[in-house]
Amino acid sequence: MRKLPAKLASQLYGAAELIAERGLDATKIEDIAEATGIPKATIYYHLDGKNAVLEFLLSDLLDMIAGAVGVAVSTAEDARTRLVAAVVAQLEVMLEHPYLCRALVGDLGRATRLPELALALRAAFYEPIEQLLNDGVADGSLRPVADPAAVAMSVFGAITVAGLSAAVDGPSDDPNADAARLSAAICELLLNGLATDRAGETPNLRAT
Repeated sequence: MRKLPAKLASQLYGAAELIAERGLDATKIEDIAEATGIPKATIYYHLDGKNAVLEFLLSDLLDMIAGAVGVAVSTAEDARTRLVAAVVAQLEVMLEHPYLCRALVGDLGRATRLPELALALRAAFYEPIEQLLNDGVADGSLRPVADPAAVAMSVFGAITVAGLSAAVDGPSDDPNADAARLSAAICELLLNGLATDRAGETPNLRAT
């Protein structure tokens, strides 16, 4: 995807609410042009149809998440503290942009098939969290895990589902307070778990 002029990129955000409400299949380029004030010919010049509009919006959301998570994980705090900060950072971005998140919910299947988004997602979240898990073992703030990549994916999934669920409820009067509430619940699960300590029992996770 070619880099869009800043003004055009800003105007395209006007399509997020439209796509969130209707879904991409029920949205026409003419509708996007009317919602954004961008002539249809200009949209087609810069973007290859409405799929590319959705790809741009979701890529931009991931860029914002990557920036916020990057700041959260780059401090001098221990890895556990930075992990909590990363959870808060992603939720704050998502709840500040509820229509982008709702557009993602409505077209999640299509979004997951976009290869550029998959690469952006890995760079935005999976790799930083994997590094945090390794840092936590080194500094003693987190325990070792057998599969850091799978754990990083699970952490992202927990945050994303919580953020998407909140976004579906609509814009919040205080998105930062909502992010703090959700992140507290997620971090309690991540860091403390659900099981009690029963004499070191190891759960049997095999399918029955």
